[in-house]
Amino acid sequence: MIGRPTAAAVGLTQMVNWGISYYAVGVFAPVIAADLGWSLARAHAGFSLALVAMALSSGAAGRLVAARGRQALAAGSVLLALGLAMLGTSATFPVYAAGWIVAGLGMRLCLYEAAFAALVRAGGTGARRALSQVTLLGGLASTVFWPLGHLLAETLGWRGGLLVYAGLALAVAPLYLTIPSGPAPTPAVLAAAGRAAGPVRPAAAIGFAVLVAASAFLSSGLSAHLIGLLGALGLPVAAAVGLAALPGLAQSGARLAETLAGHRIGPLGLGVLASGVLTAGMAAGLAVTGPGAAALAFVLAYGAGNGVLTLVRGAQPMVLFPLARYAEISGRLVAPSFLAAALAPPAYAAAIEIWGARAAMGLSFGLALATFAAAWALWARIGPAAVPGLPARDPDPARRKTARPPSLWLLATWGQPGMLDGAGPEKDAKSAGRTPQ
Repeated sequence: MIGRPTAAAVGLTQMVNWGISYYAVGVFAPVIAADLGWSLARAHAGFSLALVAMALSSGAAGRLVAARGRQALAAGSVLLALGLAMLGTSATFPVYAAGWIVAGLGMRLCLYEAAFAALVRAGGTGARRALSQVTLLGGLASTVFWPLGHLLAETLGWRGGLLVYAGLALAVAPLYLTIPSGPAPTPAVLAAAGRAAGPVRPAAAIGFAVLVAASAFLSSGLSAHLIGLLGALGLPVAAAVGLAALPGLAQSGARLAETLAGHRIGPLGLGVLASGVLTAGMAAGLAVTGPGAAALAFVLAYGAGNGVLTLVRGAQPMVLFPLARYAEISGRLVAPSFLAAALAPPAYAAAIEIWGARAAMGLSFGLALATFAAAWALWARIGPAAVPGLPARDPDPARRKTARPPSLWLLATWGQPGMLDGAGPEKDAKSAGRTPQ
């Protein structure tokens, strides 16, 4: 069991390390480009190299976290600090690029995917609530580090700001050591719990990889071009800037709701709901012609769906794959998502330039639909019976057709007694003296 102090400590590391890595480039890249005489694209290219480094090292990082747990995360934070220090002292592009590559290796070892794996290694399936609490605090990174980064750039310059960021990465590294230590659960312990290491179902692996890659491409592309896209869809600049601030609030609100009530539904059902909200938001985006309800629905649904999908990335492997291989398998399967995130901004820029904003929104809708299809396939093929809190799947195919999807089940059971403490059909069956299906 992961306690609240540990979840809070790890959440703080995520807020800081996301803020000083992912959100650093948006603040410092324009200043770096102006100071060194580079194009803005060249300054941003370094961050793309970091994402590629994350992708290429993902499998090895997963194995390292599986073997070393919290120690690997602390080392990742130190590696991130080294990369940021290299950036802060760089004067040529090769050194700048090398700094981002080192930072990318550190990011893969200390951000969400690694933190999720270390928490699951320590707490097993009981780590889900801790994962929710970690993402809730981590979601505040942009709120804190956008203004902090601008303040540092104005007062200390980009070099001083990046060196301060390096110091912050070092400062939070010891917080990873609050994660419970000890070896990963032995195969005997996992077998007793019905979660021994075993073969990976291809359908589960493919579905999960598609879900995380499609959602990463969509999130990265929209994050980079949201203000410009809204403007091209007919919104005044002031309105576009104002709406672009709302996804962060929606993300935090959705994560808070999941933290308080997410145990009512399992990770597979949660993926269907989150991707469904995301798809509805992209559909609303196709209808945007200026300020109005469609634009508001678009940005709010984008933020809410994307925010919960971050948790889904960490929670679904606990029920899709053998628990003993969580870090290893998830490390390999999320690797394409980092490449997708690196390719998305230029791909969106090309789509907007060549075909226009409507085409970019069509691309967004298609990606959201792919995310939803993958989430639905995982729920339908793997089965709700494997996930606490979801209705057991009937073994009779004829009767299975009448089963309610997660969205309808959630509405039907939201107010039932006992659901608040995670009771489901399995618990109800046991209380009635019969074996759940």
